[in-house]
Amino acid sequence: MKVLTDTSVWSLALRRKEPGDIAQKLADIILSSLVVMIGPVRQELLSGISNDKIFLELKSKLKVFDDHPVITRDFETAAKFFNECRKHGIQGSHTDFLICAVAYNNDFLIFSTDKDFDGYAKYLPIKRFQL
Repeated sequence: MKVLTDTSVWSLALRRKEPGDIAQKLADIILSSLVVMIGPVRQELLSGISNDKIFLELKSKLKVFDDHPVITRDFETAAKFFNECRKHGIQGSHTDFLICAVAYNNDFLIFSTDKDFDGYAKYLPIKRFQL
């Protein structure tokens, strides 16, 4: 099953000099051609890098991953998921709910270290990638 990988996992893996469990799992997913990238995650990864050289290096490394198309149905599902969670007092970012929607609409697992996804999973039909 394909794995939509959140910014939190990519950031952790890219910063580590010694691969930990999460970085190793990401490497395994990449080598198995199961990793899924979407544009908003790419944007989050590249945002905030003030050093032009580092920005260009990361941009170049990420080019090997095509963006999975995000379509109207995904945005509508994300809005529905946002509303459902909000009814239960769960807040989250638009990108998080878009990740949930794309994963749900395409039967992808979500790989994230962000604990917010645990809260979303209580009310949304999403599937988490387990280490």
